[in-house]
Amino acid sequence: MPFSRHTSPGYLINHLARLFVSALQKEIKPLGLSTGVFPIMVHLWERDGLSQKELVEQVGIEQATMANTLMRMERDGLVMRRRDSSDGRMQHIWLTVHGRNLREPALTKAMQQNASVLVGLSQQEQRQIVFLMSKAIRSIESGCEIEHRV
Repeated sequence: MPFSRHTSPGYLINHLARLFVSALQKEIKPLGLSTGVFPIMVHLWERDGLSQKELVEQVGIEQATMANTLMRMERDGLVMRRRDSSDGRMQHIWLTVHGRNLREPALTKAMQQNASVLVGLSQQEQRQIVFLMSKAIRSIESGCEIEHRV
């Protein structure tokens, strides 16, 4: 079967993600956030004080990218870094008051964007797409090999 962007799950997911990121960026930029820092903020809003290593693992970006992004976030007053009291080599990332205060407006914008993306789907279809995307993510994260069939 020849490749078609109209039936390729990877292409369609990537295209949807780019559209979503573009629309979300427009919504959160006035808050002083970008889609590059948003996933880090989400993890810190859920559990403040994560180490840089934990953020790398949870967000799924390279260590160097995380270090550069955290420097910008610190510069912008979103986070501060503190050395671990028992291991001075380890730093924990803590939200500033400003960073914590952005939680509600930013998540409201994200939920509005989610709703606008899914507006054409029934409630059942919305639950199904979230279930299927989550299942695909778990498969990839667990390192499952994809069986190639001819």
